[in-house]
This record gives sequence, structure tokens and C-alpha cells, in this order.
Amino acid sequence: MSTIERVELSMVDLVPKVKRTDAIQSFVSQETPLVRVFDSDGVEGVGYSYTIGSGGGSVMGLLRDHLAPQLLGRDPAHIEAIWRDLKFSTNATTVGVLTALALAAIDTALWDLKCKKAGLPLSVVAGGAKDRVGLYTTEGGWLHIEQDRLVDDALEAQARGFGGAKIKVGKPHVSQDVDRIMAVREAVGSAWELMVDANQAFTVDEAIRRARCFEPADLAWLEEPLPADDLSGHVRLSQATTLPVATGESIYSIGHFREFMQRGACSIVQVDVARVGGITPWLKVAHTAESFNLPVCPHFLMELHVSLVCAVPNGRWVEYIPQLEEITEQAMVIEDGQALAPTAPGLGISWDWEQINKRRINAHTAVIDKGA
Repeated sequence: MSTIERVELSMVDLVPKVKRTDAIQSFVSQETPLVRVFDSDGVEGVGYSYTIGSGGGSVMGLLRDHLAPQLLGRDPAHIEAIWRDLKFSTNATTVGVLTALALAAIDTALWDLKCKKAGLPLSVVAGGAKDRVGLYTTEGGWLHIEQDRLVDDALEAQARGFGGAKIKVGKPHVSQDVDRIMAVREAVGSAWELMVDANQAFTVDEAIRRARCFEPADLAWLEEPLPADDLSGHVRLSQATTLPVATGESIYSIGHFREFMQRGACSIVQVDVARVGGITPWLKVAHTAESFNLPVCPHFLMELHVSLVCAVPNGRWVEYIPQLEEITEQAMVIEDGQALAPTAPGLGISWDWEQINKRRINAHTAVIDKGA
């Protein structure tokens, strides 16, 4: 039996290469907590999570002061036991995004270590359902982008082999959203998928109104139309529109996902591995969705989600938003518009530690071992 001997913590802040806006916010930076776990066999596992501009220091404080010290002396193979123990040790702060992000950074590190010791990639260890998955792009669909450019970006993505594109909605009047959506639909044709994302901007009645106006565009889904905790509102909306309703990026527990599925409040499950607390709960949500015959199309983190979506039979799409290029040595492999599951043992992310060390925020760097 091996045991965890050392944990190293660091955080970098990544600025998006393009302007990213939606109906309620701008994505101005990605604070990226990184966790390195070393065991007594000399094997290392690396995990991470993210924010979109704030809260990273709080995540790092939770890791440094409370969670990481509990790892010392534990058998890293007992991932489920460790995840549950850490979750219960933070019972007063769960369910919540900061705790979930901290748990995810540790959990993904433990899965990385497990896969490396097995000599297998995450997509196989976690299920091995397939080796590639369809990609859709969000990078050309931000809310501030003018209509002509919106069309050009969608046509470019189509030419590159992507299976679809997502357009942000939430303009002051529904007619503005409709004009933008229909301009893209007319340009790309009827056989290419379009998704729209409201980022929780609407009331229930406004969401129903806009959904009905969007229906002629034959959308793949309407994403986050309401505040994420409005379960009854999602039920009302799902019953009022023919559009599939997608939600999940802002849901932080397995139980909340179960409630949405049981009530018929969503058609697309967008579970985010960082925001739900790691790979361990992500897989549980994905398998629960399979039991409801629902597809999983996760939010963001494409470099990690490609392996997880390929691990499960109901994984349908990966969202193309590149963000780790500056601190990794190899980009995600894309072939004919599809993302290929990494074949190297582990998560499949090749970290560039020289760049990480240059960019790390020293105030959030820590080493936790038996001598600490």
C-alpha cells in the first residue's frame, strides 16, 4: 500500500485571449488552483479547478488550511473514501462552489495518480465508452459580437468540421436575440447544430416567451435560461417549450442534479467537473443521467471533459473554449471536428511547469508534508 507523502499547491491566473461576455457577466480571468499529490511509490498526480475572475484565493485557503493536510498518510487509491471524508469535514460550507472547486482540485489529482499507476488514460479507467466526441464552439458566439461577425465565426467553425456553435442570448429585447440566431441559422443551414445560452438571465415568463420565439430556429438546446436554483421554474419552462432545456454548470451537488432529472426540469445535463466537486461525483451524475436517458454535455474545461465524455455512453458534446494553452505542452487533439480522448496515462494533460512556475501567485503557493 502506498501513502500520500506530500502535497504541493499553486495557483496561476490566465487571461482569456478573446473578450468573453454574456447576459450577466464578463469572463475576465481564470484563476486556476493546481494540486500536486506525491505518494510513497514516487508517483505524482496533478489536479486543478478554476474560477472566472474571483474566489481563487478562498479556494486556495481552504485547500491549504483544511483539506490538503488531511491527505497525508492516506492511501491515494481510496478515492471515494477520501472524497467523502473531505466533504464531511467541510459540512458547514457545503453544498457551495468554493468547497466544490477545492474538492475537485484534489479529486482530479487523485484520479490522475490512479490512472498513471494503472498505465491507462482517464477515459478508459472511468469507463471506456468511446475514443472521440463531437465538438461545438462557443468562442465566436459571445454577446458583444456583432451579427455579421457572429455569422462569419459560425461559418468558419462549420468549415473546420465543428458540429455546432453556441450563441449567447439576453439582448434587451427578444427580437434582437431572434435576429442574431436566425442570421446564423440561415447561413449554416438546417443540418448544423445551434445552441443558445442565457446564463441565468431570464425570469420564468420571459424565458417561456423567448423560448417560443426561438423555436423556429430548431435549436439543439436553450442553456441556463433561469437562475440555477429555480427548480420549479425549469419545470414550467420545460413543459412550455419544444426546445431542450440545458442546465447544470451552476449546480454543485449530486442531489440537486437528481431533483432536476426526477422533475423533468432539464433535457441536457451540463455537469461541470470542477463545480460539482471532481471526477468522483461527475461520474455519478453522468450515470444517473444515463438512467433517465439524458445526454451529458459538460460546461467548459474541455481538456479534462473530453476524457470524461468519452468514458460514458451518454456523453454527447464537448464545449470548445481553449484556456490552458499557455501552461500546457500539448493542445487537445482534434480530428475532423471531433475531440480525441488522450491516450497517455492520467488525465491526458501535459503541464508546462516552467510556465506555471513563472506565472504562479506566490501568496498561494504551499508545500504540505509530514514536516509542515
